[in-house]
Amino acid sequence: MKRSLISIVLASALLAGAPTLALAQVTAAPGTAPAAGTPSAMVLNNSTRILSTLEARRAEFSKNRAALSQFISTEFNQVFDRDYAARLVLGTHGRGASDADVAAFADALTGSLMQRYGSALLDFNTKLKVRIKSETPLRGGAIVKVSSEFLRQGGEPIPVDYLLRKNGAQWKVFDVMVEGVSFVQTFRNQFDTPLSQKSIAQVAKDLKAGKLQAQASGN
Repeated sequence: MKRSLISIVLASALLAGAPTLALAQVTAAPGTAPAAGTPSAMVLNNSTRILSTLEARRAEFSKNRAALSQFISTEFNQVFDRDYAARLVLGTHGRGASDADVAAFADALTGSLMQRYGSALLDFNTKLKVRIKSETPLRGGAIVKVSSEFLRQGGEPIPVDYLLRKNGAQWKVFDVMVEGVSFVQTFRNQFDTPLSQKSIAQVAKDLKAGKLQAQASGN
C-alpha cells in the first residue's frame, strides 16, 4: 500500500508540479503559514487550486479522460520546470544536447507518466492531510527546498520534499523526493541504459510509441 502511494506521488509530482498536495487536505505546520510570494506559498496555493478543481470536476474527469489529461498538462506547464528537470534526468547524456531534443524528451517522459498514472489522481484518497513543515534556501537561495509530510490515519507520516528554482520571475518545481527518493535520480537511473544505446531523440520516440515506459518505482 505504502509503495503504491509512493509510486503515484512521485509520478504525479512530475505531471503537475504539486498534485501530491492536491490529493489531500493541505495545512501548514502551526506557526509556519507561508508568506505570500514564497515557494511554500506557491506550493500551498497551487495545491488548493488543484484540489478544488479535482473535486469540482471529478465526475467530468471520470467520464472524459482527455479533459483530465488537459487539466494535468495545464497545471504541469504552469508550475513545473520540465526542461530543467529533463536535463537533470539526462545527466551526462544531455551534455551538448539541443534545446529541441531536451524538450522532446521532457514531453515524452511526461506523456508516458500521464498514460501510466494520470487517472490514479481520481481514485486517490483525498482524506489524507499534508502538512508543510519548512522552507530551506540552498545554494545561496538559488534553490529552495519545501518540506512537507503526508499524514495518514493509522499509518506513519510520509515525508515529501520539493526542490524549486526561479524560472524568470516564478518559482517552479524541478524535483520531488518521497521518503528521500528523488524522481530525478529515479528516472536518471531508469533511462541510463537506453540513453547509452540510443540518441535522446530516439529514446523520446520510443517513450511516445510505448516501447519504453516511465516508472515511478520498481513496481
